[in-house]
Amino acid sequence: MEKARIILIGRDPRQLGEISGEIISVTEKTGVGFSGPVPLPTRKMKVTTRKSPDGEGTATWERWEMRVHKRIIDVDADERSLRQIMRIQVPDGVYIEVELTN
Repeated sequence: MEKARIILIGRDPRQLGEISGEIISVTEKTGVGFSGPVPLPTRKMKVTTRKSPDGEGTATWERWEMRVHKRIIDVDADERSLRQIMRIQVPDGVYIEVELTN
């Protein structure tokens, strides 16, 4: 049976939790099997910059960090359930990838 792997990517873990909860509720209503959400390791992107623009004065630095969170949900590929999953309203900060596998 085909499976659909849904990958959620975003900066806010609360938004990812809400979207994954909506996807799971859709799969439970349609009676389709699922597994997940599986949290993947958080990717931390760090940037260190110098505060003073000209290089004179004290050596002070600013440290910036952006965290990218990922979740994976595997769902049995049922046409009816996938259509309902595609209708879910997704916030701007969350990206969804859907892959069909055997």
